[in-house]
Amino acid sequence: MPQPPLLVPELVGTAVAEVDDLRAACQQAVRRLGAGSWHAIGVDGSGPTVLPSGARGSFRGYGVDVPVSLGASLDGGGTGELPLPLLVAGWLRGQAGADAVVGELIHPSTSPEDGFARGRALARELCDRDWALLVLADGARTHPAPGAGRVDERAAGFDAVVAAALAAADADALAGLDAELAADLGAHGRAAWQVLAGAATGSGPGWRAELLYSAAPYGVGYHVALWEPR
Repeated sequence: MPQPPLLVPELVGTAVAEVDDLRAACQQAVRRLGAGSWHAIGVDGSGPTVLPSGARGSFRGYGVDVPVSLGASLDGGGTGELPLPLLVAGWLRGQAGADAVVGELIHPSTSPEDGFARGRALARELCDRDWALLVLADGARTHPAPGAGRVDERAAGFDAVVAAALAAADADALAGLDAELAADLGAHGRAAWQVLAGAATGSGPGWRAELLYSAAPYGVGYHVALWEPR
Protein backbone atom coordinates (compact mmCIF):
# COMPACT_ATOMS: atom_id res chain seq x y z
CA MET A 1 0.00 0.00 0.00
CA PRO A 2 1.12 3.63 -0.31
CA GLN A 3 2.75 5.71 2.41
CA PRO A 4 1.28 9.25 2.21
CA PRO A 5 0.85 11.11 5.53
CA LEU A 6 -2.65 12.05 4.34
CA LEU A 7 -3.80 8.59 5.45
CA VAL A 8 -3.81 9.98 9.00
CA PRO A 9 -7.03 11.99 9.51
CA GLU A 10 -5.47 14.42 11.99
CA LEU A 11 -3.01 15.56 9.32
CA VAL A 12 -5.48 16.50 6.60
CA GLY A 13 -8.09 18.56 8.45
CA THR A 14 -11.14 19.47 6.36
CA ALA A 15 -9.80 17.51 3.36
CA VAL A 16 -10.15 14.22 5.23
CA ALA A 17 -13.12 13.08 3.10
CA GLU A 18 -11.10 13.39 -0.12
CA VAL A 19 -9.06 10.31 0.75
CA ASP A 20 -11.73 8.30 2.55
CA ASP A 21 -11.69 5.56 -0.11
CA LEU A 22 -7.91 5.23 0.04
CA ARG A 23 -7.84 5.18 3.83
CA ALA A 24 -10.66 2.65 3.99
CA ALA A 25 -8.87 0.35 1.54
CA CYS A 26 -5.66 0.51 3.59
CA GLN A 27 -7.52 -0.21 6.81
CA GLN A 28 -9.37 -3.12 5.22
CA ALA A 29 -6.13 -4.62 3.96
CA VAL A 30 -4.21 -4.42 7.23
CA ARG A 31 -7.10 -5.73 9.29
CA ARG A 32 -7.09 -8.80 7.09
CA LEU A 33 -3.38 -9.24 7.76
CA GLY A 34 -4.29 -10.23 11.29
CA ALA A 35 -3.15 -9.25 14.75
CA GLY A 36 0.14 -11.11 14.84
CA SER A 37 3.58 -9.95 13.76
CA TRP A 38 4.31 -8.00 10.59
CA HIS A 39 7.49 -7.31 8.69
CA ALA A 40 7.22 -3.93 6.97
CA ILE A 41 9.29 -3.05 3.90
CA GLY A 42 9.56 0.61 2.94
CA VAL A 43 11.77 2.76 0.73
CA ASP A 44 13.83 5.56 2.24
CA GLY A 45 17.19 7.19 1.54
CA SER A 46 18.41 6.18 4.99
CA GLY A 47 18.21 2.49 4.09
CA PRO A 48 19.24 -0.24 4.22
CA THR A 49 18.42 -0.64 7.88
CA VAL A 50 16.13 -2.66 10.16
CA LEU A 51 14.24 -1.17 13.10
CA PRO A 52 12.90 -3.35 15.91
CA SER A 53 9.28 -3.54 16.98
CA GLY A 54 9.91 -1.28 19.98
CA ALA A 55 10.74 1.74 17.81
CA ARG A 56 8.43 4.74 18.16
CA GLY A 57 7.94 8.06 16.43
CA SER A 58 5.50 10.85 15.66
CA PHE A 59 3.97 12.63 12.66
CA ARG A 60 4.80 16.00 14.24
CA GLY A 61 7.20 16.69 11.35
CA TYR A 62 4.13 16.59 9.09
CA GLY A 63 2.17 19.09 11.12
CA VAL A 64 0.51 17.26 14.03
CA ASP A 65 2.00 15.28 16.92
CA VAL A 66 0.35 11.92 16.28
CA PRO A 67 2.48 9.31 18.10
CA VAL A 68 2.92 5.83 16.67
CA SER A 69 4.77 2.71 17.69
CA LEU A 70 5.98 -0.39 15.90
CA GLY A 71 5.00 -2.26 19.06
CA ALA A 72 1.73 -2.46 20.95
CA SER A 73 2.65 0.18 23.55
CA LEU A 74 3.48 3.88 23.44
CA ASP A 75 4.70 3.79 27.04
CA GLY A 76 8.33 4.22 27.93
CA GLY A 77 11.05 6.66 26.96
CA GLY A 78 10.92 9.67 24.68
CA THR A 79 9.56 9.54 21.18
CA GLY A 80 12.25 9.03 18.57
CA GLU A 81 12.34 9.65 14.85
CA LEU A 82 10.99 7.20 12.29
CA PRO A 83 11.16 7.62 8.51
CA LEU A 84 7.80 8.13 6.80
CA PRO A 85 7.28 4.52 5.63
CA LEU A 86 7.64 3.25 9.19
CA LEU A 87 5.50 6.02 10.65
CA VAL A 88 2.75 4.86 8.30
CA ALA A 89 3.45 1.22 9.21
CA GLY A 90 3.15 2.07 12.90
CA TRP A 91 -0.09 3.95 12.35
CA LEU A 92 -1.55 1.06 10.33
CA ARG A 93 -0.45 -1.38 13.04
CA GLY A 94 -2.55 0.60 15.49
CA GLN A 95 -5.52 0.61 13.12
CA ALA A 96 -5.36 -3.16 12.79
CA GLY A 97 -4.47 -3.92 16.41
CA ALA A 98 -1.43 -5.93 15.35
CA ASP A 99 1.06 -6.95 18.00
CA ALA A 100 4.32 -5.73 16.49
CA VAL A 101 6.05 -4.61 13.32
CA VAL A 102 9.69 -5.08 12.42
CA GLY A 103 10.51 -2.25 10.03
CA GLU A 104 12.99 -2.64 7.19
CA LEU A 105 14.10 0.19 4.91
CA ILE A 106 15.71 -0.26 1.53
CA HIS A 107 17.28 2.48 -0.55
CA PRO A 108 15.35 3.72 -3.61
CA SER A 109 18.37 2.97 -5.81
CA THR A 110 18.32 -0.74 -4.88
CA SER A 111 18.71 -2.71 -8.10
CA PRO A 112 15.89 -5.03 -9.24
CA GLU A 113 18.21 -8.01 -8.73
CA ASP A 114 19.17 -6.98 -5.20
CA GLY A 115 15.58 -6.21 -4.25
CA PHE A 116 14.39 -9.56 -5.52
CA ALA A 117 17.23 -11.34 -3.72
CA ARG A 118 16.37 -9.56 -0.48
CA GLY A 119 12.79 -10.76 -0.81
CA ARG A 120 13.90 -14.35 -1.34
CA ALA A 121 16.16 -14.10 1.71
CA LEU A 122 13.34 -12.60 3.75
CA ALA A 123 11.08 -15.51 2.85
CA ARG A 124 13.73 -17.93 4.12
CA GLU A 125 14.24 -15.94 7.33
CA LEU A 126 10.53 -15.92 8.15
CA CYS A 127 9.52 -19.34 6.86
CA ASP A 128 9.15 -20.89 10.31
CA ARG A 129 7.09 -18.02 11.76
CA ASP A 130 3.50 -16.84 11.52
CA TRP A 131 4.06 -13.54 9.73
CA ALA A 132 2.63 -11.02 7.30
CA LEU A 133 4.55 -8.74 4.98
CA LEU A 134 3.46 -5.10 4.75
CA VAL A 135 4.88 -3.40 1.65
CA LEU A 136 4.82 0.40 1.60
CA ALA A 137 5.34 1.75 -1.91
CA ASP A 138 4.20 4.73 -3.96
CA GLY A 139 3.92 4.72 -7.73
CA ALA A 140 4.79 7.42 -10.24
CA ARG A 141 4.74 11.01 -8.98
CA THR A 142 4.20 12.50 -12.42
CA HIS A 143 0.49 11.95 -13.10
CA PRO A 144 -1.57 15.00 -14.09
CA ALA A 145 -3.52 16.51 -11.19
CA PRO A 146 -4.55 20.00 -10.02
CA GLY A 147 -1.48 21.68 -8.61
CA ALA A 148 0.79 18.79 -9.62
CA GLY A 149 4.35 19.49 -10.64
CA ARG A 150 6.08 17.80 -13.55
CA VAL A 151 3.82 15.57 -15.63
CA ASP A 152 5.14 12.60 -17.60
CA GLU A 153 2.83 10.82 -20.04
CA ARG A 154 4.51 7.49 -19.21
CA ALA A 155 3.21 7.57 -15.63
CA ALA A 156 -0.20 6.13 -16.52
CA GLY A 157 1.30 3.15 -18.34
CA PHE A 158 3.76 2.44 -15.56
CA ASP A 159 1.12 2.41 -12.84
CA ALA A 160 -1.24 0.38 -15.02
CA VAL A 161 1.41 -2.32 -15.15
CA VAL A 162 1.85 -2.16 -11.37
CA ALA A 163 -1.91 -2.31 -10.74
CA ALA A 164 -2.34 -5.29 -13.07
CA ALA A 165 0.56 -7.12 -11.41
CA LEU A 166 -0.84 -6.50 -7.93
CA ALA A 167 -4.33 -7.57 -9.04
CA ALA A 168 -3.00 -10.84 -10.47
CA ALA A 169 -0.29 -11.61 -7.88
CA ASP A 170 2.13 -11.46 -10.80
CA ALA A 171 5.53 -11.48 -9.11
CA ASP A 172 7.33 -11.73 -12.45
CA ALA A 173 5.80 -8.46 -13.66
CA LEU A 174 6.85 -6.67 -10.47
CA ALA A 175 10.34 -8.15 -10.70
CA GLY A 176 10.58 -6.84 -14.26
CA LEU A 177 9.76 -3.20 -13.48
CA ASP A 178 12.36 -0.99 -15.13
CA ALA A 179 14.51 0.81 -12.54
CA GLU A 180 15.51 3.65 -14.85
CA LEU A 181 11.94 4.39 -15.92
CA ALA A 182 10.75 4.22 -12.30
CA ALA A 183 13.43 6.71 -11.25
CA ASP A 184 12.43 9.07 -14.07
CA LEU A 185 8.82 8.94 -12.87
CA GLY A 186 9.67 9.30 -9.16
CA ALA A 187 8.25 5.83 -8.49
CA HIS A 188 10.55 4.92 -5.61
CA GLY A 189 8.18 2.16 -4.56
CA ARG A 190 9.62 0.09 -7.41
CA ALA A 191 12.34 -1.20 -5.08
CA ALA A 192 9.87 -2.38 -2.43
CA TRP A 193 7.65 -4.09 -5.00
CA GLN A 194 10.65 -6.07 -6.19
CA VAL A 195 11.31 -7.22 -2.61
CA LEU A 196 7.67 -8.35 -2.60
CA ALA A 197 8.26 -10.24 -5.85
CA GLY A 198 11.19 -12.11 -4.33
CA ALA A 199 9.34 -12.87 -1.10
CA ALA A 200 6.31 -14.14 -2.99
CA THR A 201 8.27 -16.48 -5.25
CA GLY A 202 10.20 -17.78 -2.26
CA SER A 203 7.19 -18.39 -0.02
CA GLY A 204 4.90 -20.83 -1.72
CA PRO A 205 3.39 -22.26 -4.90
CA GLY A 206 0.81 -19.57 -5.56
CA TRP A 207 -1.19 -16.59 -4.37
CA ARG A 208 -4.68 -15.21 -4.70
CA ALA A 209 -4.84 -11.45 -5.00
CA GLU A 210 -7.32 -8.63 -4.58
CA LEU A 211 -6.73 -5.06 -5.72
CA LEU A 212 -8.61 -2.82 -3.30
CA TYR A 213 -7.63 0.60 -4.66
CA SER A 214 -5.70 2.06 -7.57
CA ALA A 215 -5.71 5.76 -8.46
CA ALA A 216 -3.55 8.88 -8.57
CA PRO A 217 -5.61 11.40 -6.57
CA TYR A 218 -2.82 13.94 -6.07
CA GLY A 219 -0.67 13.13 -9.09
CA VAL A 220 0.93 10.13 -7.33
CA GLY A 221 0.07 6.51 -8.07
CA TYR A 222 -1.40 4.79 -5.02
CA HIS A 223 -2.25 1.07 -4.99
CA VAL A 224 -3.67 -1.10 -2.23
CA ALA A 225 -3.68 -4.86 -2.71
CA LEU A 226 -3.78 -7.98 -0.60
CA TRP A 227 -2.03 -11.23 -1.49
CA GLU A 228 -2.88 -14.40 0.40
CA PRO A 229 -1.48 -17.91 -0.08
CA ARG A 230 -3.71 -20.34 -1.94
